[in-house]
Formats: sequence, C-alpha cells, structure tokens
Amino acid sequence: MTLSLLLSMSAFALAASISPGPVNIVALSAGTRHGLRASLRHVAGASLGFTLLLVLIGLGLHELLTRWPGIIEGVRWAGVAFLGYMAIKLGIDDGRLGDDDNARGPSMLQGAIMQWLNPKAWLASLAGMGAYAASGEVDLILRFALLYLVICYLSIACWAVAGAFLRHWLRDASQVRLVNRVLALLLVVSAGYLVVAAR
Repeated sequence: MTLSLLLSMSAFALAASISPGPVNIVALSAGTRHGLRASLRHVAGASLGFTLLLVLIGLGLHELLTRWPGIIEGVRWAGVAFLGYMAIKLGIDDGRLGDDDNARGPSMLQGAIMQWLNPKAWLASLAGMGAYAASGEVDLILRFALLYLVICYLSIACWAVAGAFLRHWLRDASQVRLVNRVLALLLVVSAGYLVVAAR
C-alpha cells in the first residue's frame, strides 16, 4: 500500500467518522451524563459495528443490496425508530450525574446497533469500499477496515471526551437536562432527515 493511498484512505475515514451524526451525538451525551470511561463502551461498540459493516460490504454485501433495495429502505425506517427511541431516553433523563466515572452508559451492543441502523454508516461503507477496494481483494479490504477501525474509534472517542469535558462545567441536574434535551432534539432532526430523504 503506497503512502498516498494510505493518506487518502485516512482522510476519507476521518471525514466520515468525525463529522456530526447520531452515533457521535450519543457519544457526546454519554460522556456528559456518564463520564468518559462509561462512554467508551459505546465508542468501542460503534467502531466495531461499523468495521464489521465495512468488511461485509467489501466482501459482497453490496451485491445483495443491489438485488434487494428494500433492505436499505428497511434499515432507514429502523434507524428512524431507533433514533426516536434514543431521543426519548435522552429527553426524559433526570439529569443527575453519577459520582463515579464507571456509571452505566450506553452499551457496546447499542453502539454497534446504532451503526447498523445508521444510513450514514451504510453510505460511508459503500463509498469507501467503492473508492478503495472495489477489486474485492481481501487483503486490501482488511487493511482498509483496520485503518478505519482505529480512525473511527479515535473520532467517536473525541465526542465522548468533549462530553466528559462538558460534564465538569455542568453544575446541577437542570443544566444536564437542558443539554440532554438539546441533544435529543438533534437526534429527532436526524430522524426527520431520514424520513424526508425517504420521499
């Protein structure tokens, strides 16, 4: 793998992973509400879930999607429902901060499911594999996936770190509730975008 290809892959992975989206909003919220250590479960699950999706797309899942385009439509509507569920959870949260950084935050499984129900993750996987591993060469697919895993983890972790930093500035439960409701609104906007894009 040439240096220019490596840099190009890295730039693609960084742009797709660090930009705002539902997974990063939940990482920010988890960092704020539960602290950095607890939010890293979500970060790890989202990174591993995305990487698995990326590898499967590279190994031929895209051909299945071409034959049955309804699968993508199903993912879109499941994503809308899941974003709504996460927004409700954030919106009704009482805002109390735990005293310990190990407080229970989103699980690894929730992070992985969010990626599989996130159309942005599907589009990034399809575009990335189309641009860098369209030949289907397994070695190239796995190298790209490994590079993407590291960059994805660090990108989502940045959002969790930002949330943990914000946590130190929040003085009481009412401030945390306000932040949670703003983040819940952003998730609703994301879900709304998916509904509009479906038309």
